Amino acid sequence: MFEIGEYVLHQKTGNIGKVIGYGRRMLNDSYATTLKVLVDHALASNKRGVIQEDLHSAWVKW
Repeated sequence: MFEIGEYVLHQKTGNIGKVIGYGRRMLNDSYATTLKVLVDHALASNKRGVIQEDLHSAWVKW
């Protein structure tokens, strides 16, 4: 699990950001942990400051 304030990299999009929180998403009749990430560097769109939430497993430590 990542800690709040750590920088992470999204494995599919290449977005880099800072973990600002956690969430949960229903997946296959059970809850999966998600990360809320404040994106500092978005490879595809160059948008900064966007909050992205995705499954914990989609991110790696940067």
